Amino acid sequence: MINKSKKLTLKEKISYGLGDLGNGFMFDLGQAYLLQFYTDVVGIAAAAAGSIFLITKLFDAFMDPLAGTIIDSKKPGKNGKFKAVMLLSSILLAIMTVITFTNPGNTPGSKLAFAYVTYMLWGVLYSFTNVPYGSLGSVITQDTQDRTALSTFRQLGSSTALLITGIVFIPLLGLFGNPRIAYPIVTAIMSIVGVAAFYTTYKNTTEIIVHDPKKEEKITLRKVANAIFHNRALLTLILMTVFSISAYNIKTAMVVYYCKYNLGNAKLVSYVNFFTIGCAVIGVSFLPKLVKLFGKKRTAVIAFSLSSISDAVNFLLPGTHFTIFIILASISFMSISITNGVTWAFVSDSIDYGEWKNGERREGITYSVFNFSRKIAQSIAGAASGVGLAFVGYIANAHQSEHTLIGIKGLLLLYPACATAVAALIVGVLYNLSDAKFATIIDELFERNRKA
Repeated sequence: MINKSKKLTLKEKISYGLGDLGNGFMFDLGQAYLLQFYTDVVGIAAAAAGSIFLITKLFDAFMDPLAGTIIDSKKPGKNGKFKAVMLLSSILLAIMTVITFTNPGNTPGSKLAFAYVTYMLWGVLYSFTNVPYGSLGSVITQDTQDRTALSTFRQLGSSTALLITGIVFIPLLGLFGNPRIAYPIVTAIMSIVGVAAFYTTYKNTTEIIVHDPKKEEKITLRKVANAIFHNRALLTLILMTVFSISAYNIKTAMVVYYCKYNLGNAKLVSYVNFFTIGCAVIGVSFLPKLVKLFGKKRTAVIAFSLSSISDAVNFLLPGTHFTIFIILASISFMSISITNGVTWAFVSDSIDYGEWKNGERREGITYSVFNFSRKIAQSIAGAASGVGLAFVGYIANAHQSEHTLIGIKGLLLLYPACATAVAALIVGVLYNLSDAKFATIIDELFERNRKA
């Protein structure tokens, strides 16, 4: 059932975006602070901590297609297919987020085992929260302008969560003294806010595109493969995401190390995040105008290129001049956040493209496969951060050598510069959905469903 004429209200757009704010209050803590919690608080070696992210994120990656197939097989209820799963899972995810930032182990082996188990369980719950949330965006509208608006509000929610957690997390930790007590308390506060945001999404959005799975339909591995390999738009997004998200995540993971050791003051994290993520929020607010002016594809290519250039220049400049670092880092973070916003519109478009090309609409599978690529990228970023720190000779809570400081700077700036340059090439050369072509696809889908 499709209601093509349905236009979203501002309340619905904001409410959908709040879901990613809620997601960020739990997800961003892991990306920005969990590695540092493992190395500097729990006392896990940097390389071992990096392996936690590598293994658990690879495990999580395979959870997403499973979550997608389970959700796609679910019969829609009175509120649709996705919202109830999203809300329940977000509550469980909040509880597990707090547990993840504890570690009762008293030996290296027990500390590592606890970290592996809790972060794997966190990943399972994250899949069953984020897959239905992402799929929800494709079933509350098919209007291309509303899709772009949803992407904008989603990225605004994500960037706002990263901004708030980036500014207040470290100062809040200082209020409670002992870090082993402070981390779970502050994480609990953030997680409660996250669940409240997800509830707002649940309450104020409506699934208008409802596909009841056939009674005897079975979702097989072949159908999952078809959803991927017969959808060029989705394949392009998967390749792009491996580079773009790994660049984004390694930035958020390394900034605390750069401030603590290269700049000499961990409290500068709040100031760096205020400027860089603040600029990202402002930049993302202009996304609809940028897309209207350049189109989605060109907007992504331009933003990726700008992020790459600013990071490369920032790395090559000698010394650690704080003002210049902040300006270039803000340009980079604003640009890569814009690409993240465009990406969510790309995902929804690829779902419609897959239905148009293959005759089957697979929101859950398509989104979960896309999220699979995000998890691969996250595993790469986590491993690169931990193993990279070990490679450059990082020693927790100690004075770092000049070689180590250059290595930390390279992880923060040089890797993202290279990764976003590759992402720009992938989108520019391989992505095959122009805005005009997508409008034709939507018209044809509407006619098919009207006749059916």
